[in-house]
Amino acid sequence: MKKIIAAAAAAAMLTLSACGSSGETIAMVPAPTDSAVNTITVNSNEKVNVVPDIAEVVYSVQTESPDAAGCQQQNTEDVNKVVELLTGLGVEEGSIQTTGYYMNPRYSWSNDTQTLIGYEATTTLTVSDLLIDSLGDILTQSVNAGVNNIQSISYLSSNYDESYQEALRLSIEAAKTKAEAMAQAAGCQLGGITQLREQSSYSPARYTDNALAEKTSLSAARDTGSVTIMPGELEVEAVITVEYQLLPNS
Repeated sequence: MKKIIAAAAAAAMLTLSACGSSGETIAMVPAPTDSAVNTITVNSNEKVNVVPDIAEVVYSVQTESPDAAGCQQQNTEDVNKVVELLTGLGVEEGSIQTTGYYMNPRYSWSNDTQTLIGYEATTTLTVSDLLIDSLGDILTQSVNAGVNNIQSISYLSSNYDESYQEALRLSIEAAKTKAEAMAQAAGCQLGGITQLREQSSYSPARYTDNALAEKTSLSAARDTGSVTIMPGELEVEAVITVEYQLLPNS
């Protein structure tokens, strides 16, 4: 009798070994029970408007000259004038960054003949941490100092974190209101939160007003001595997903 039992045990071990040798991962799935938790999942997003108080400007100095060396030298001198102006207006050197530089030959075409007529150099500066209240004056004086291409003006808020936290709070409140309405319509009552996720969303701390750069007349800025800035408002958005326990009515 002992030999029969031992043989049966050995056969069982061989069967388990054969199952395990296939390389498959076997997950233990518990048998369903009557205590399964019913849940309800809702998505919510809320926005908070905030007035920007800081600006970032991208503009460039472009120069032309018959020879490459003269073109580079003139461009460097004009850029230095702009940098000196900015630091003189209180802009920190760490807020001024050279984000582009290139020099190209310039040609004229006549009777299918290409003739070199000079060179063109462009240096692009990105100036950040500018107070909105002083932005118009800084733009105008920069143009007078040598800037001849305003590429973009961006706005941001120093209160972005606080505004985002407010948007999160409003999103959670809205999610609860929505879930309660759904639970009531289903003849149930809302239980506690079982899962709460913050979704990644594009809530810009800034927006780029390229239209302003295109519509701003540099010659008009020189003549009038002022550029009107209208930063508008920023939208700060929070997106969340909340899962609640769904309970039967008592």
